[in-house]
Amino acid sequence: MILSAAKRLLRILPAAAFCVQVATTQASDVPYVPTPMNVVDAMLGLGAVGPGDFLIDLGSGDGRISIRAATRFGVRGLGVDLDDSLVRTARAAAQKAGVGDGVKFEARNLFDTDLGEATVITAYLLNSVNLRLRPQLFAQLKPGTRIVTHDFHFGDWQPDQKITIDVPDKAYGPPRSDIMLWVIPADFSGVWQWTLPGAGGDVRHEAQLSQKFQVLYGRAAAHNRPVLLADAQVRGDAVSFTLGDAGGVQRYSGRISGNTISGEVSLPGGGRSLPWQATRVRTGKMDIGVAGRGDRAQAVAAGSSIKEQ
Repeated sequence: MILSAAKRLLRILPAAAFCVQVATTQASDVPYVPTPMNVVDAMLGLGAVGPGDFLIDLGSGDGRISIRAATRFGVRGLGVDLDDSLVRTARAAAQKAGVGDGVKFEARNLFDTDLGEATVITAYLLNSVNLRLRPQLFAQLKPGTRIVTHDFHFGDWQPDQKITIDVPDKAYGPPRSDIMLWVIPADFSGVWQWTLPGAGGDVRHEAQLSQKFQVLYGRAAAHNRPVLLADAQVRGDAVSFTLGDAGGVQRYSGRISGNTISGEVSLPGGGRSLPWQATRVRTGKMDIGVAGRGDRAQAVAAGSSIKEQ
Protein backbone atom coordinates (compact mmCIF):
# COMPACT_ATOMS: atom_id res chain seq x y z
CA MET A 1 0.00 0.00 0.00
CA ILE A 2 2.85 2.37 0.91
CA LEU A 3 4.57 1.60 -2.41
CA SER A 4 1.34 2.22 -4.31
CA ALA A 5 0.84 5.55 -2.58
CA ALA A 6 4.41 6.54 -3.38
CA LYS A 7 3.90 5.77 -7.06
CA ARG A 8 0.76 7.91 -7.11
CA LEU A 9 2.68 10.76 -5.49
CA LEU A 10 5.45 10.50 -8.08
CA ARG A 11 2.86 10.76 -10.85
CA ILE A 12 1.27 13.83 -9.26
CA LEU A 13 4.46 15.77 -8.50
CA PRO A 14 5.58 16.47 -12.11
CA ALA A 15 2.12 17.79 -13.02
CA ALA A 16 2.05 19.96 -9.93
CA ALA A 17 5.51 21.28 -10.68
CA PHE A 18 4.46 22.10 -14.25
CA CYS A 19 1.40 24.02 -13.06
CA VAL A 20 3.50 26.04 -10.59
CA GLN A 21 6.07 26.76 -13.30
CA VAL A 22 3.45 27.97 -15.79
CA ALA A 23 1.64 30.00 -13.18
CA THR A 24 4.83 31.84 -12.19
CA THR A 25 6.26 32.48 -15.66
CA GLN A 26 5.22 35.15 -18.09
CA ALA A 27 2.06 34.50 -20.07
CA SER A 28 4.12 34.28 -23.24
CA ASP A 29 6.36 31.50 -21.90
CA VAL A 30 4.38 28.51 -23.14
CA PRO A 31 5.28 25.31 -25.00
CA TYR A 32 6.86 25.73 -28.43
CA VAL A 33 4.97 24.50 -31.50
CA PRO A 34 6.55 25.35 -34.89
CA THR A 35 4.35 27.11 -37.42
CA PRO A 36 3.79 24.81 -40.46
CA MET A 37 5.46 26.24 -43.55
CA ASN A 38 2.25 26.55 -45.56
CA VAL A 39 0.92 28.71 -42.70
CA VAL A 40 4.11 30.80 -42.80
CA ASP A 41 3.61 31.41 -46.52
CA ALA A 42 -0.08 32.23 -46.01
CA MET A 43 0.79 34.74 -43.28
CA LEU A 44 3.34 36.48 -45.47
CA GLY A 45 0.90 36.53 -48.37
CA LEU A 46 -2.02 37.92 -46.36
CA GLY A 47 0.25 40.58 -44.92
CA ALA A 48 1.41 41.55 -48.44
CA VAL A 49 4.99 41.35 -47.17
CA GLY A 50 7.49 42.68 -49.68
CA PRO A 51 10.76 44.53 -50.26
CA GLY A 52 11.13 47.54 -48.00
CA ASP A 53 9.20 46.02 -45.11
CA PHE A 54 10.65 45.63 -41.63
CA LEU A 55 9.08 42.57 -40.01
CA ILE A 56 9.04 41.91 -36.27
CA ASP A 57 8.11 38.34 -35.31
CA LEU A 58 6.87 38.11 -31.72
CA GLY A 59 7.74 34.72 -30.26
CA SER A 60 10.00 33.90 -33.19
CA GLY A 61 10.84 30.30 -32.26
CA ASP A 62 13.33 28.83 -34.74
CA GLY A 63 13.09 31.98 -36.87
CA ARG A 64 11.27 30.46 -39.83
CA ILE A 65 8.87 33.36 -40.46
CA SER A 66 11.56 36.06 -40.51
CA ILE A 67 13.98 33.90 -42.51
CA ARG A 68 11.31 33.01 -45.08
CA ALA A 69 10.41 36.70 -45.48
CA ALA A 70 14.08 37.61 -45.92
CA THR A 71 14.96 34.89 -48.41
CA ARG A 72 11.82 35.35 -50.54
CA PHE A 73 11.27 39.09 -50.39
CA GLY A 74 14.47 40.68 -49.12
CA VAL A 75 12.75 41.81 -45.95
CA ARG A 76 14.77 43.01 -42.97
CA GLY A 77 13.51 42.11 -39.55
CA LEU A 78 13.77 41.19 -35.89
CA GLY A 79 12.63 38.07 -34.09
CA VAL A 80 12.21 37.99 -30.31
CA ASP A 81 11.74 34.94 -28.11
CA LEU A 82 12.22 34.13 -24.44
CA ASP A 83 14.04 30.88 -25.17
CA ASP A 84 17.81 31.40 -25.56
CA SER A 85 18.29 28.05 -27.28
CA LEU A 86 15.65 28.87 -29.90
CA VAL A 87 17.24 32.25 -30.50
CA ARG A 88 20.61 30.57 -31.09
CA THR A 89 18.94 28.11 -33.47
CA ALA A 90 17.29 30.98 -35.37
CA ARG A 91 20.58 32.89 -35.68
CA ALA A 92 22.35 29.83 -37.05
CA ALA A 93 19.54 29.19 -39.54
CA ALA A 94 19.63 32.82 -40.70
CA GLN A 95 23.38 32.62 -41.27
CA LYS A 96 23.00 29.36 -43.18
CA ALA A 97 20.31 30.93 -45.37
CA GLY A 98 22.56 33.93 -46.07
CA VAL A 99 20.29 36.51 -44.40
CA GLY A 100 22.03 36.88 -41.04
CA ASP A 101 22.94 40.51 -41.74
CA GLY A 102 19.35 41.56 -42.40
CA VAL A 103 17.46 39.49 -39.84
CA LYS A 104 18.33 39.63 -36.16
CA PHE A 105 17.09 37.48 -33.27
CA GLU A 106 17.12 38.46 -29.62
CA ALA A 107 16.21 36.72 -26.38
CA ARG A 108 13.84 39.15 -24.71
CA ASN A 109 10.32 39.72 -23.45
CA LEU A 110 8.06 40.88 -26.27
CA PHE A 111 6.38 43.35 -23.88
CA ASP A 112 9.75 45.09 -23.44
CA THR A 113 10.38 45.31 -27.19
CA ASP A 114 10.13 48.59 -29.10
CA LEU A 115 7.88 47.80 -32.07
CA GLY A 116 7.97 51.23 -33.66
CA GLU A 117 10.20 50.32 -36.61
CA ALA A 118 7.90 47.54 -37.82
CA THR A 119 5.80 47.78 -40.96
CA VAL A 120 4.62 44.20 -40.38
CA ILE A 121 4.12 42.27 -37.12
CA THR A 122 3.70 38.48 -37.14
CA ALA A 123 2.65 36.44 -34.14
CA TYR A 124 1.43 33.02 -33.05
CA LEU A 125 0.42 33.98 -29.51
CA LEU A 126 -2.33 33.01 -27.12
CA ASN A 127 -5.49 35.14 -27.01
CA SER A 128 -4.62 36.18 -23.45
CA VAL A 129 -1.18 37.38 -24.57
CA ASN A 130 -2.62 39.19 -27.60
CA LEU A 131 -5.01 41.10 -25.34
CA ARG A 132 -2.14 42.20 -23.12
CA LEU A 133 -0.20 43.22 -26.22
CA ARG A 134 -3.02 45.22 -27.84
CA PRO A 135 -2.44 48.57 -26.09
CA GLN A 136 1.27 48.37 -26.94
CA LEU A 137 0.47 47.87 -30.63
CA PHE A 138 -1.71 50.97 -30.75
CA ALA A 139 0.79 53.02 -28.73
CA GLN A 140 3.89 52.13 -30.77
CA LEU A 141 2.85 51.24 -34.33
CA LYS A 142 2.22 53.71 -37.12
CA PRO A 143 -1.15 53.73 -38.94
CA GLY A 144 -1.01 51.28 -41.81
CA THR A 145 1.22 48.78 -39.99
CA ARG A 146 0.02 45.24 -40.72
CA ILE A 147 -0.39 42.61 -38.00
CA VAL A 148 -0.79 38.97 -39.04
CA THR A 149 -1.66 36.24 -36.55
CA HIS A 150 -2.10 32.48 -36.71
CA ASP A 151 -5.30 31.17 -35.05
CA PHE A 152 -5.41 33.59 -32.10
CA HIS A 153 -7.20 36.96 -32.09
CA PHE A 154 -7.39 40.33 -30.32
CA GLY A 155 -10.77 40.03 -28.63
CA ASP A 156 -13.33 42.59 -29.79
CA TRP A 157 -10.87 44.14 -32.26
CA GLN A 158 -12.09 42.40 -35.39
CA PRO A 159 -9.63 41.56 -38.19
CA ASP A 160 -9.66 43.47 -41.46
CA GLN A 161 -9.31 40.17 -43.30
CA LYS A 162 -9.38 36.46 -42.43
CA ILE A 163 -8.64 33.31 -44.40
CA THR A 164 -8.77 29.64 -43.44
CA ILE A 165 -6.33 27.13 -44.92
CA ASP A 166 -5.85 23.38 -44.66
CA VAL A 167 -2.91 22.31 -42.48
CA PRO A 168 -2.61 18.50 -42.65
CA ASP A 169 0.47 18.44 -40.41
CA LYS A 170 -0.94 20.71 -37.69
CA ALA A 171 0.27 19.68 -34.24
CA TYR A 172 -3.01 20.35 -32.41
CA GLY A 173 -6.73 20.61 -33.09
CA PRO A 174 -8.46 20.31 -36.48
CA PRO A 175 -6.17 20.18 -39.57
CA ARG A 176 -6.81 23.80 -40.57
CA SER A 177 -5.78 27.26 -39.46
CA ASP A 178 -7.22 30.76 -39.41
CA ILE A 179 -4.85 33.45 -40.66
CA MET A 180 -5.94 36.96 -39.70
CA LEU A 181 -4.85 40.45 -40.74
CA TRP A 182 -5.25 43.67 -38.79
CA VAL A 183 -4.16 47.11 -40.03
CA ILE A 184 -3.42 49.75 -37.41
CA PRO A 185 -5.97 52.53 -38.03
CA ALA A 186 -5.31 56.24 -37.79
CA ASP A 187 -7.50 58.13 -35.35
CA PHE A 188 -10.17 60.04 -37.29
CA SER A 189 -12.37 60.81 -34.28
CA GLY A 190 -13.40 64.40 -33.60
CA VAL A 191 -15.18 67.24 -35.37
CA TRP A 192 -14.19 67.97 -38.98
CA GLN A 193 -15.15 70.95 -41.15
CA TRP A 194 -14.76 71.75 -44.84
CA THR A 195 -16.43 73.69 -47.64
CA LEU A 196 -17.47 72.71 -51.15
CA PRO A 197 -18.70 74.96 -53.97
CA GLY A 198 -22.47 75.04 -54.41
CA ALA A 199 -24.97 76.71 -56.70
CA GLY A 200 -25.33 79.65 -54.31
CA GLY A 201 -21.74 79.78 -53.09
CA ASP A 202 -19.58 77.73 -50.78
CA VAL A 203 -21.40 75.13 -48.65
CA ARG A 204 -19.99 74.52 -45.19
CA HIS A 205 -19.90 70.88 -44.06
CA GLU A 206 -19.30 69.43 -40.63
CA ALA A 207 -18.91 65.82 -39.49
CA GLN A 208 -18.75 64.61 -35.90
CA LEU A 209 -16.94 61.27 -35.99
CA SER A 210 -16.48 58.57 -33.37
CA GLN A 211 -14.22 55.56 -33.85
CA LYS A 212 -13.72 52.15 -32.25
CA PHE A 213 -10.69 50.43 -33.71
CA GLN A 214 -11.17 50.70 -37.51
CA VAL A 215 -14.95 51.23 -37.28
CA LEU A 216 -16.00 54.83 -37.94
CA TYR A 217 -19.46 56.29 -37.33
CA GLY A 218 -21.08 59.64 -36.62
CA ARG A 219 -23.30 62.36 -38.02
CA ALA A 220 -22.88 65.18 -40.49
CA ALA A 221 -24.49 68.39 -41.70
CA ALA A 222 -24.27 70.60 -44.81
CA HIS A 223 -25.25 74.25 -44.43
CA ASN A 224 -26.51 73.31 -40.93
CA ARG A 225 -28.92 70.75 -42.40
CA PRO A 226 -28.46 67.10 -41.39
CA VAL A 227 -27.20 64.74 -44.09
CA LEU A 228 -26.79 60.98 -43.90
CA LEU A 229 -23.25 59.79 -43.23
CA ALA A 230 -22.82 56.17 -44.39
CA ASP A 231 -20.39 53.55 -45.68
CA ALA A 232 -17.55 54.85 -43.50
CA GLN A 233 -14.38 52.78 -43.80
CA VAL A 234 -10.91 53.20 -42.33
CA ARG A 235 -7.79 51.42 -43.59
CA GLY A 236 -4.60 52.66 -42.03
CA ASP A 237 -4.39 56.40 -42.72
CA ALA A 238 -7.10 56.26 -45.43
CA VAL A 239 -10.79 56.99 -44.97
CA SER A 240 -13.86 56.87 -47.19
CA PHE A 241 -17.52 57.64 -46.56
CA THR A 242 -20.62 59.03 -48.23
CA LEU A 243 -22.88 61.98 -47.42
CA GLY A 244 -26.38 61.91 -48.83
CA ASP A 245 -29.66 63.81 -48.88
CA ALA A 246 -32.48 64.39 -51.34
CA GLY A 247 -30.03 66.08 -53.67
CA GLY A 248 -27.90 62.97 -54.10
CA VAL A 249 -24.85 61.26 -52.64
CA GLN A 250 -21.32 62.63 -52.32
CA ARG A 251 -18.55 60.04 -52.10
CA TYR A 252 -15.45 61.05 -50.15
CA SER A 253 -12.01 59.50 -49.94
CA GLY A 254 -8.81 60.84 -48.44
CA ARG A 255 -5.80 60.40 -46.21
CA ILE A 256 -5.11 61.92 -42.85
CA SER A 257 -2.05 63.92 -41.84
CA GLY A 258 -2.29 65.36 -38.34
CA ASN A 259 -5.53 67.34 -38.23
CA THR A 260 -6.04 67.46 -42.00
CA ILE A 261 -7.71 65.04 -44.42
CA SER A 262 -6.89 65.57 -48.09
CA GLY A 263 -8.49 63.71 -50.97
CA GLU A 264 -11.30 63.79 -53.50
CA VAL A 265 -15.08 63.95 -53.45
CA SER A 266 -17.31 62.63 -56.24
CA LEU A 267 -20.39 64.80 -56.62
CA PRO A 268 -23.87 63.52 -57.57
CA GLY A 269 -25.10 63.90 -61.11
CA GLY A 270 -22.32 62.61 -63.31
CA GLY A 271 -19.69 61.69 -60.76
CA ARG A 272 -17.62 64.87 -61.21
CA SER A 273 -14.70 64.85 -58.75
CA LEU A 274 -13.22 67.77 -56.85
CA PRO A 275 -10.26 68.11 -54.49
CA TRP A 276 -11.39 68.03 -50.88
CA GLN A 277 -9.69 69.00 -47.66
CA ALA A 278 -11.12 68.87 -44.15
CA THR A 279 -9.74 70.34 -40.93
CA ARG A 280 -10.25 68.82 -37.49
CA VAL A 281 -11.49 71.61 -35.22
CA ARG A 282 -12.01 69.43 -32.16
CA THR A 283 -10.08 66.26 -31.43
CA GLY A 284 -11.57 63.02 -30.19
CA LYS A 285 -10.06 59.76 -29.03
CA MET A 286 -10.30 56.40 -30.75
CA ASP A 287 -11.76 53.68 -28.52
CA ILE A 288 -9.42 50.69 -28.32
CA GLY A 289 -11.27 48.99 -25.46
CA VAL A 290 -9.88 47.79 -22.18
CA ALA A 291 -7.30 45.02 -22.45
CA GLY A 292 -4.09 43.89 -20.87
CA ARG A 293 -5.18 42.36 -17.58
CA GLY A 294 -6.24 38.90 -18.72
CA ASP A 295 -7.11 36.03 -16.43
CA ARG A 296 -4.15 34.08 -15.04
CA ALA A 297 -6.07 30.81 -14.85
CA GLN A 298 -7.15 31.17 -18.48
CA ALA A 299 -3.55 31.86 -19.51
CA VAL A 300 -2.32 28.83 -17.62
CA ALA A 301 -4.95 26.56 -19.16
CA ALA A 302 -4.17 27.83 -22.66
CA GLY A 303 -0.42 27.72 -22.07
CA SER A 304 -0.54 24.04 -21.29
CA SER A 305 -1.85 23.17 -24.72
CA ILE A 306 -0.29 25.52 -27.28
CA LYS A 307 2.77 27.70 -27.64
CA GLU A 308 3.36 31.21 -28.85
CA GLN A 309 5.24 30.88 -32.14
